[in-house]
Amino acid sequence: MSPSVRGIEAPAAPLRRLLLELGEALLGGGLPVHDVEEELHRLGRALGAPEVRVAALANGLFVALDPDEATGFQPVRTALRFEQTADVLHLVQRLRTGEIDGPAALVELDGIRRAPARWPAWVADLAALPVGMGVCLFLQPVAANVLVAGVGSLIVAGLTALARRLPLLRPLLPVTAGFLVALLVLSLARASLLDGPLRTIVATLAILLPGGLLVTGLSEIAAGAASAGTARLVSGAVQLALFLTGVAAAATAIGVPATALANVQIAKPSWWVIGLGLAIAVAGLVVNVHTPPPAIPWIVAVIAVSATAQVMVGSTHGAAVGGLAGAVTAAAAATVVHWLPGGPLWRVLYLPAFWIVVPGSFGLLNTAQIEVGNGLQSVLAAVSAVFGVSIGTLVGSVISRIPRPSLAPPRLPA
Repeated sequence: MSPSVRGIEAPAAPLRRLLLELGEALLGGGLPVHDVEEELHRLGRALGAPEVRVAALANGLFVALDPDEATGFQPVRTALRFEQTADVLHLVQRLRTGEIDGPAALVELDGIRRAPARWPAWVADLAALPVGMGVCLFLQPVAANVLVAGVGSLIVAGLTALARRLPLLRPLLPVTAGFLVALLVLSLARASLLDGPLRTIVATLAILLPGGLLVTGLSEIAAGAASAGTARLVSGAVQLALFLTGVAAAATAIGVPATALANVQIAKPSWWVIGLGLAIAVAGLVVNVHTPPPAIPWIVAVIAVSATAQVMVGSTHGAAVGGLAGAVTAAAAATVVHWLPGGPLWRVLYLPAFWIVVPGSFGLLNTAQIEVGNGLQSVLAAVSAVFGVSIGTLVGSVISRIPRPSLAPPRLPA
């Protein structure tokens, strides 16, 4: 037992509060509910509550220290930035190893929540510019399309800043962004100033698309957390429908036919163009999610390995297998880096790579067959790609539990 948290002199309530606060922070950081439950179970055992009961939902969690103890509930009040989530994960690890006690952990957790961002919000919003242009480099590597993606990304950045200042407008962000970006791109396409508008639209909206939400929901359902997984799937599907509604409204307003939104790639990118686009997009991602600077080189290395595996496998075997290969490779690379002396935590390394691998969420959107007018085939292609990454994520969570190998030579029997 940890006497500073739970012992003869201390009631169980402080420990329950500690687990509730940490669970809320992990859920606010976007972790799947089954991972949050596992983290709290392991922490409870380390702190002297081996029979801890945890039930996490997408928007809150219940915790009881044993079957006969009162249950506490904690709702998720605010979402955390990626850098804050990384700090919370480090705090949980230090609690498990006894480097910090419960009261000090609660004080530090409050400081993590109140910590200011590493750079102003407008800088993070402008990161949509390199993201959109970088993604467009390997989705539609034509100079006119890349430039238009940059202009459209400025629109996305402005709408994101406006939605943050006016929370009542936040639910309208997907449909508004989809409409304005599609209006710009389709108008230029109608004027014969660019070709292949759909991929340019997708690249511009990449930073907002809910692919990560959909994959997390599928992973939760596969892990047995049906309530949370279903809620995330419905939320992601609604957001995706709002984006598509905005795009369809823009097409109707301009008067372009559905064939103008076919998934056409004007030029196939070479390897160096794919690498350049990925580098630019990753730079934007690092700024957008407020990545902790010490972890950036390791994160970039894991992303490079996983993206290479996804592109190579996906180009031969299709989007679903490519997504599976990318997710598994990201998990394996993150595990190896975590084993190194001073290496960041596994999840700190894996989450950015996950955002790159997830089709329709951010990165390699050539795996997401978002097409209009092609019926059942495009839907099946998109679903299979999302399922591929979901399975890869589950396999990756198993890989992450492999214990660090000992480098000490085995002792010979006396």
